[in-house]
Amino acid sequence: MRSLIASIKLLIFGLLVIIVSPLQLLVLTFTKGKHAYDVPCLWHKAICSVMRIRITIVGPPAREYQTLYVGNHLSYLDIPAIGSIIKGSFVAKKDVESWPLFGFLSRLQQTAFISRSREDAGKEKNALDVMLRDGKSLILFPEGTSTDGQTVLPFKSSLFSIALLEQAQHLYVQPFTVTVNAVNGKKPETQDERDIYAWHINMDTPLHIHLWRFAKSRGASITLHFHPPILASGYNDRKVLAKLCHDHVSKGLYQNSSEIVTTGETHALYRR
Repeated sequence: MRSLIASIKLLIFGLLVIIVSPLQLLVLTFTKGKHAYDVPCLWHKAICSVMRIRITIVGPPAREYQTLYVGNHLSYLDIPAIGSIIKGSFVAKKDVESWPLFGFLSRLQQTAFISRSREDAGKEKNALDVMLRDGKSLILFPEGTSTDGQTVLPFKSSLFSIALLEQAQHLYVQPFTVTVNAVNGKKPETQDERDIYAWHINMDTPLHIHLWRFAKSRGASITLHFHPPILASGYNDRKVLAKLCHDHVSKGLYQNSSEIVTTGETHALYRR
């Protein structure tokens, strides 16, 4: 039965790709501005619904100004979860661009692909400069990889250099924390249970195998905790800014969302 349900989920996923891709390509021929994220946002919401990714939001996402969102990363499944809330371009590793299907979908989202090659550094910096000048908000995972969600790896401070560029003087940086509350209907307590959602550096499971396993599950419940935004121009040291953001994200990982409600803190909490 679970295999049949998984097959239906992936069939709907495929149909959504067929429907949404030409529509988004058409939109991109006319604009690459803020309205070019409307279709991807709807797409991500639909994927979350089909794959049963339930999201609790803590704290308001910064939407009224250009923002660099930085947070921890557990899985490719984070992408539809975050993309359903935030209208912006992801910053991803260069090899994602060559992934079957997902690379194509990433380009439709106007993802910025970066590599660690010095030969590509100048070209990539120019591409990010253009995106910032165009007023785009960016979504960055500064750990540089994904984890199983138990800890937050140190942030690569070099990735924060884009927040200190001259054209980014009005840019805000908003840390966010991704926390998995439940997988397959229960709180994940073992590594195997955590790995139903997480797809991380210590796994050797191919993406399509992992996706099939998640599709067979009853989905996941996650929290996206958005911390107070930080004005980037208030900092001139990328290492200090990276450490500050890391502290916020790490504290959010261990913070119980129910305590935020009962103690009456200022962050709003709601489900979608």
